[in-house]
Amino acid sequence: MKHTLGISAGFHDAAVSVVREDGEIMFAGHSERYSKIKNDAHIHADLLQECCEYDIDTVAFYERPWMHNIQQWWSGQRRYSMWTTPDAIRWHLGSWYQQPARREVCYPHHLSHAAAGFQTSSFDRAAVVVIDAIGEMDTISIYLAHYDDQGRAHYRKMWGQRYPHSIGLFYSAITKAVGLKPMEEEYITMGMAAYGSALGCAWMRDQFIDDIDTVRFKKNLHIEFDEHELSFTDNEDIAASAQALTEMLIDKIMLKARSITGCDNLVYMGGVALNCVANARILSRHFDRVWIMPNPGDAGSSLGAAALAHGGRLTWRDAFLGHRIPGAYPVKDLLDHLISHKIVGVASGRAEWGPRALGNRSLLADPKGPDIKDRVNEIKRRQKFRPFAPVILEELASEYFLMPPCWPESRYMQTTAICLEPDMFPAVCHVDGSSRVQTVPRDGSGIRQLLEQWYLLTGCPMLLNTSLNIRGEPMVNDRADADRFQQQYEIKVCS
Repeated sequence: MKHTLGISAGFHDAAVSVVREDGEIMFAGHSERYSKIKNDAHIHADLLQECCEYDIDTVAFYERPWMHNIQQWWSGQRRYSMWTTPDAIRWHLGSWYQQPARREVCYPHHLSHAAAGFQTSSFDRAAVVVIDAIGEMDTISIYLAHYDDQGRAHYRKMWGQRYPHSIGLFYSAITKAVGLKPMEEEYITMGMAAYGSALGCAWMRDQFIDDIDTVRFKKNLHIEFDEHELSFTDNEDIAASAQALTEMLIDKIMLKARSITGCDNLVYMGGVALNCVANARILSRHFDRVWIMPNPGDAGSSLGAAALAHGGRLTWRDAFLGHRIPGAYPVKDLLDHLISHKIVGVASGRAEWGPRALGNRSLLADPKGPDIKDRVNEIKRRQKFRPFAPVILEELASEYFLMPPCWPESRYMQTTAICLEPDMFPAVCHVDGSSRVQTVPRDGSGIRQLLEQWYLLTGCPMLLNTSLNIRGEPMVNDRADADRFQQQYEIKVCS
């Protein structure tokens, strides 16, 4: 069969996806896991090597190169010149791309986000909301999406906001202001917010927001933000106030999306969709059902570009779409090591697509020990305030967590939930009593089998789950990576 290669590259977290002509997602991988450079903007040759087995008929690029260049000229951040789609494709694929594909196409940045979400969802009709830092000139988009009688996806843009009025750029500016790395460590800002007070939210709104209903900012925070403008010095309070204001803005957008589309179904994409605290507090207010493709940021748009070129619904099975480490899932070895040492790594099967480890490239631990969280943070070289996620048997999740109404299941760690017994599971509870829950259905997967055996042995239906990496480094990809992790940090990694 013929295949489409989707590309996202040139800004941060380059990635490729391969979609078969019948809609099957054959492969999706992040460049950083091959180059070992966090958020690598360039496509690595070893990543492309994994695509060689597929007969590529179409190459699809995730944004319009000429429009991207105009935006970079305007914002003073021009990095390269690629004015046509073939130029962009050849730039990023280099010598690997010897033979022109039958078709070379590019799509608007936000439309690629939207397609990655809608065409992997189970919905026939949905409101699609995209919120990110900036995509070409768009920063917020609301679409009404549906399939026609031939099964082709259609998108009607209902409303949008443009650069420089950007929630994502605001949050990145705050991330820098609290001493973290913008465009990479916003998730740490979100975790930090739980330790602070949001009393500065009203001040931030008055200082930065011109019109909250249309999300218009008073200045271009991309280039005009001054950290000294903040009238309080506690980083935790700054983070808490920014998180509260961000939630206020997202709430306005979701209210608008529900009103102008009339849909009960929401597809939510863009980097801001990774803010699981906001997701838990807001989305259930406006929608009955929610789908966030597990890789909603720019890397995921490689799949969106391929989806648009394909035209119809993609077959979404799970997020295990990357590099394969052969062999059966090592349930017995993991179980033995958890019982004896409380902490163990696993690198088995296909790598996860997206920023969350879901059990194939994970560091796992007993969630009950009072010292477990500190031990894992020491291993991962992370700040001690950082929380960890529980992975739990799906049918038992509601007995331990107060799940948000539109998230009865949370298979990709996209929402937080209040833990009903925080004293019993201190390793997976944040300071505010919440946990970023991952539920595992009865799917026969390796992590499901491990949880079942762990439950039988201990009476505990969950484990602590975090990505198998060290802060600032990409997630483990292959067995050689796992061996280096094991040797350097003296943590057993089973395959």
